[in-house]
Amino acid sequence: MLRYLSHRLLEAAVVLLGMSFLIYLLLGLMPGDPIDLMASGDPNITSADLARLKAVYGLDRPLLERYGHWLHGALTGDFGYSRLYALPVTELMAPRLGNTALLMGASFALALVLALPAGVLAAVRQRSWLDYGLNLFAFAGISLPSFWLALLMILLFAVTLGWLPAGGVHAVGDDSLGNRALHLVLPVLTLTLLTVGGMLRFTRSAMIETLRADYIRTARAKGLGPRGVVLGHALRNAMIPVVTILALNFGTLFSGSMVVETMFAYQGMGKMIYDAIIGNDFNLALVGLLFATLLTLLSNLGADVVYAWLDPRISYVD
Repeated sequence: MLRYLSHRLLEAAVVLLGMSFLIYLLLGLMPGDPIDLMASGDPNITSADLARLKAVYGLDRPLLERYGHWLHGALTGDFGYSRLYALPVTELMAPRLGNTALLMGASFALALVLALPAGVLAAVRQRSWLDYGLNLFAFAGISLPSFWLALLMILLFAVTLGWLPAGGVHAVGDDSLGNRALHLVLPVLTLTLLTVGGMLRFTRSAMIETLRADYIRTARAKGLGPRGVVLGHALRNAMIPVVTILALNFGTLFSGSMVVETMFAYQGMGKMIYDAIIGNDFNLALVGLLFATLLTLLSNLGADVVYAWLDPRISYVD
């Protein structure tokens, strides 16, 4: 197992290295750079000033040389400074990362609590009114655009009813836990509705396929009750394909949170990456996108570990 994990971590490091080069290349080829933006905002700046500033920031050097310089600094823990915030990237990311972890963790846990029991019930009561109702809810959640759902939530709960704040992390001057939780309700609810439908559908499909297996018919023939069949035999085996979908959903949850955080002005990683790309803040955008890649790789690795726990026949020992 340790050998397998070491191989996977080495593969993840190679993928991160390749992604860092691709992202740096794409950001470097974007039209305009920070110095060009500075020049557009100052009509009195001269070409000599522009050349001197590009030399100071290293923008006059070839792209590959600049990437090598950035990579050397990143390997030593120096990811550069943010142009928009004039702070080190690592110092800026720490509070944003905590906010996003809270948002993603709460919505993912809530989606699991809702989707897994609902998917099992829909599979057990296939073609019943409950199954049709849950499927309709799942299809609606899958089909709704994230920005449109966020706008509906703001219009209903913040504007029309006035129950919840429309956005932000906390009210000005009130950084209490209760106020933070109040501001977290709408983003968590929106992100949960966007992800619970897919989880529910995959859980239902996996359970239906498992309930048709031969060993399930054998268990029923031996007199095992419905609860024992579903919880004792079917659910654990049905979770193996569901875990794969959950791992993929957890990675894509980060991209979904980018839209949700932007709509609710929630100060998390997603909004930070969006602002960095719009503002040509290369260092901040690069590290944020690499973090999203790392999150996807770690979620896939976690799914492989859960496979071995769910099915004793799966072994990673060479």
